[in-house]
Amino acid sequence: MNASRSFRYVGALLLVTAVPLAGCTRGLQSPDLGERYTRAAMHRGPDRNPVIVIPGILGSRLLDGDGEVVWGAFAGPGANPKRAKVARAVALPMEAGRPLPELRDATTADGALDRYELPFFGFSVELDAYAQILATLGAGGYRDPDLTPDGGINYGEDHFSCFQYDYDWRRDNVENARGLLRFMRETKTELQGRYAELFGGTAEDYAGLKFDVVAHSMGGLILRYALRYGDADLPAGDAGPEPTWAGAELVDKAVLVATPNAGSVQAFKQLLSGSKYSPFHGRYTPAVLGTMPSIYQLLPRERHDPLRDADDNAVRGLLDADTWIARGWGLADPGQAKALRVLLPDLPDDDARRAAALDHLRKCLDRARRFHAALDAPAAPPADGTLTLTLFVGDGQDTARQAVLDKRGRFDHARLGPGDGVVLRDS
Repeated sequence: MNASRSFRYVGALLLVTAVPLAGCTRGLQSPDLGERYTRAAMHRGPDRNPVIVIPGILGSRLLDGDGEVVWGAFAGPGANPKRAKVARAVALPMEAGRPLPELRDATTADGALDRYELPFFGFSVELDAYAQILATLGAGGYRDPDLTPDGGINYGEDHFSCFQYDYDWRRDNVENARGLLRFMRETKTELQGRYAELFGGTAEDYAGLKFDVVAHSMGGLILRYALRYGDADLPAGDAGPEPTWAGAELVDKAVLVATPNAGSVQAFKQLLSGSKYSPFHGRYTPAVLGTMPSIYQLLPRERHDPLRDADDNAVRGLLDADTWIARGWGLADPGQAKALRVLLPDLPDDDARRAAALDHLRKCLDRARRFHAALDAPAAPPADGTLTLTLFVGDGQDTARQAVLDKRGRFDHARLGPGDGVVLRDS
């Protein structure tokens, strides 16, 4: 799962662990998974809920309009943001006066990032991302049809009980929550027909089918919104949507793993400074990351005092565009003019590009503020007990809990607290 942990530096840490292990495999014996799990893995039937896995941010492969991988290929030039074509394909479009939902490009999601390769001194090192979760679910009988069998387990024929919801993680989380509901409804209809063929009766006999959902990181926010509000969009203004729990009619058990329910300081750092996700590719600039509404929706809550200046005073206005413009953060940083020339080559000059960027910043922060309010509003789960929520958190790694700025107002360092390295335990 490391490839899609929210804003985790993808390559270096994994190389530190993977390469020594690759050199020490002689004499180690893999367990006979077939002997242990074949009987469970071959079990199928309507008495078991099918499982949907939702990856976190960065967790779906992205293809540009030409079918080239622009996120998910860490070997070769394919996903190198130093290439103008890649930078433009990864960034979302910006256009002053145009609503966020209308700002679309040709880049599409193409499956969960289950495995990826990193080059290392002329060799290619393959690392598991979500493949480990999917393989573990497969050993328990929940088989993803897109994941080829491995480990000697016999899954039988027509095994379909685990599905990946891949999505464009750059875009607004509400948009992806609504897409999740469409995906679940379509999958349910397909399964009802298969159940009728295999186990008898009609598709309507299986109308009560529900899913168990495992959601990682930002995927948990998408799931939470879908459960609470169904297909409802965020209304304009300060009034939030009414919790209806409409999405709960499709879900029996929801498992949230390392979900930043109160945001992550890492999101602010990335929007401010950009990020380098692979040791072999260039840095994603604040201008590129700043086009993505989803990252603003991962910003921490001000009630947790996440930001201090060089004199240790609390800094407020984290979701206020005027604060970002006054302090020159992210898309409002004059130093991003060169990156904006790459992203907006058709605009006539730097002033026009800056105007488009600031307009985009305002729209993203306004959307994030309303998204936070919708998730933070008190809303008890359905009283009939038909939905079970389980949360898994980590607290064994030092994790940024407070960003401290330097005298110039730039990110200086982070004060730490218990968490999983990205998401605080309290979040």
